[in-house]
Amino acid sequence: MQTRKKYIFLTFLASWLLLFFFGRDQLRRFTFFSRRKAEAQRNWPRWTDQSTLKSFVDLETLQSDGSPSLPSPREQRAARLSVYQNSRCRMETCFNFSRCEKHGFKVFTYPRERNQPLSESYSKILTSIEHSRYYTPNPEEACLFILSIDTLDRDHLSSQYVHNVDEKIRGFPLWNGGRNHLIFNLYSGTWPNYTDDLGFDIGQAILAKASFYTENFRPSFDISIPLFSKDHPQRGGEKGWLYQDSVPPKKKYLLVFKGKRYLTGIGSSTRNALHHIHNGKDIISLTTCKHGKDWEKHKDTRCDKDNIDYEKFDYQELLHNSTFCIVPRGRRLGSFRFLEALQAACIPVLLSDGWELPFAEAIDWGKAAIVGNERLLLQIPSAIRCIHPERVLAFQQQTQFLWDAYFSSVDKIVHTTLEVIKDRLLPYRSRSRFLWNALPGGLLALPNFSTYLGDFPFYYLQHGSGPSEKFTAFIRAVSPMGSPSQCILRLIQAVSGSQYCAQILVLWNWEKPPPRGQWPQTTVPLTIVQGRGKLSDRFFPYEAIQTDAVLSLDEHIHLSTSEVDFAFVVWRSFPERIVGFPMRSHFWDLEQRRWGYTSKWTNELSIVLTAAAFYHRYLAGEGPAGQGTCPVLSSCSPSPRYYHSLFTQFLPEGLKELVDGLAACEDILMNVLVAAVTKLPPIKVTQPKHHKDIIPQQVRCEDGDAGDPPAGEQSPSSPHFPPPKVKGTAGMASGQHFSQQQDCLNQLADWFGYMPLVSSQLRLDPVLFKDQVSVLRKKYPRLEKP
Repeated sequence: MQTRKKYIFLTFLASWLLLFFFGRDQLRRFTFFSRRKAEAQRNWPRWTDQSTLKSFVDLETLQSDGSPSLPSPREQRAARLSVYQNSRCRMETCFNFSRCEKHGFKVFTYPRERNQPLSESYSKILTSIEHSRYYTPNPEEACLFILSIDTLDRDHLSSQYVHNVDEKIRGFPLWNGGRNHLIFNLYSGTWPNYTDDLGFDIGQAILAKASFYTENFRPSFDISIPLFSKDHPQRGGEKGWLYQDSVPPKKKYLLVFKGKRYLTGIGSSTRNALHHIHNGKDIISLTTCKHGKDWEKHKDTRCDKDNIDYEKFDYQELLHNSTFCIVPRGRRLGSFRFLEALQAACIPVLLSDGWELPFAEAIDWGKAAIVGNERLLLQIPSAIRCIHPERVLAFQQQTQFLWDAYFSSVDKIVHTTLEVIKDRLLPYRSRSRFLWNALPGGLLALPNFSTYLGDFPFYYLQHGSGPSEKFTAFIRAVSPMGSPSQCILRLIQAVSGSQYCAQILVLWNWEKPPPRGQWPQTTVPLTIVQGRGKLSDRFFPYEAIQTDAVLSLDEHIHLSTSEVDFAFVVWRSFPERIVGFPMRSHFWDLEQRRWGYTSKWTNELSIVLTAAAFYHRYLAGEGPAGQGTCPVLSSCSPSPRYYHSLFTQFLPEGLKELVDGLAACEDILMNVLVAAVTKLPPIKVTQPKHHKDIIPQQVRCEDGDAGDPPAGEQSPSSPHFPPPKVKGTAGMASGQHFSQQQDCLNQLADWFGYMPLVSSQLRLDPVLFKDQVSVLRKKYPRLEKP
């Protein structure tokens, strides 16, 4: 019995000893919580032994109560539903397609009210729409409506915040619950949570918003746009920073960041961790606490050192000399540095979880950016080091394409937004993802022309096809006579003799064309097209044109069959460019501070006049009196004329009116348009030099001479000759002529926002051209005859 008691006592004693040595921490915590049941629980974590685990974060920062608490999931859901009461909206349920059937895709902007403040950015957005081909002043014709109320900044602490938006929009008779309305927004919510609250009910309106959360984004309905500053250019914009000699693709720094570090509030955790990857060599990550009114109140132990290091590097220099740029979230998901990195060809490394990337419906960001995870920051350096140099260069090139095509100006951002919506109206005729992500881009690949890649001149090689082996000659008759002039008759005979000519069209700008008996007999079909007396008529896509190539001619041009044949052979190798004979060039006049235009025979050219040139039929659109038009929701087949379609459908009416009012402006506009699409110069081919000294304005087109243009229409200056350098009336007319051409050039540069023309010193001649060899060995011997 005594032995049994002894063993029980020893067992009880051992249990207490074990509990004392191994369970005292648990007992202490149990006692602590039992004493403080009524008190609030303290912040976690609370380390009991800091020596066992090295801390990378200041303990006071973790336990401080200065940071505002993030909203709970329930609070986030409630805030989202208060803004997006129609969160299940889709184009099929919240958009009235019938408004777009009769007049096509037209956009109406509400009249601006007096004393209604507009921010500079929103004013640019409205201007972009009102000066575009989409705009209509008649709300009855509109498919889409834009509010005149500035909704860009919905931070109620901002000076640009507009109050009582709900009351204002409900009073609009066209509001209709937001149906067929588009609302632009750059900033939503306010301190401390920066939610997506806009302060008013958007109803069934499409929301084009920056810093879009994916959970709030309504797929195939809303549109995510980039955050841009008030200084973003209206049109044109600066070019990208990647040049042809930027090889190898890797630069001085591998990865850089320089920006604010938020000490408290939403977005602070991501930027506070960036210093961990800084090595001071090829990875530069600099932050500063020195911003805001009370930054010193919240400064931590790293702030002073960070502020000193921050001043050692220039931000622009880092952009120029880095391969990758970190683009972390700010208070909101988007930031200005996203567009800055694209322009600088610094591949964006995105650290913004939950961000619906701009125009992700159309743009493949996997080819231009690295999408990282905020929680896996330390893996970023090793991940980007593994990217092959060839892929790095491909990333850089794609950043430049996307910047130039969609983001370099407010015009392009707005037009991309509208074109994405337009594609949704007819999904079966929308642009493919390839067209959006390859040159020349979705804004210049018109689905009304075609959605088949083989129809576009830039994709022949990629598609394994080529242009047709025939061309259509399109001759503009300008002689004020009731019968064809000798000039045009000789030109028809020379062109019809080409083995590549499929048909000849004559654009007749008088009331009644001559009867068929007065025209020559040709081996190819000859058709007379009645014009409207406008210079832009030559670029309409007439249904009779069925070949890929168009040879545009003026009746006073002197060409031989050999010249036509050789020029067409050259064009088939460069179908996306203008290929022809008469050339001009542009230059920057330092004295007058404007662009100049010259016809001097130099070794440099940037314009090939369409008075004698080949181009692809895509470049021109609708025919006269609605010929070739196709409403947005109709089922008619696409028009097969690329540059003609581009001329009439891409350009606004104001530019077409400019063309009809100034001499030879249609030549310049077509060259500017092609250069804007291809980023390449035109090509000049061999031209007999004896034409140089003839002055067509001084003779009439009778008995083989060139003629004067009809009254009311100015003919372009002869492609073969510079303006006459003689005194008197001819010289004065020539001076006025060139003055109009310079005005045209400068107005076009102003509309595009930059000068698209590209200069070249290239001229293509046949093999053995003017070589001292037998004529029998030359394919085009007649080109050398005087």
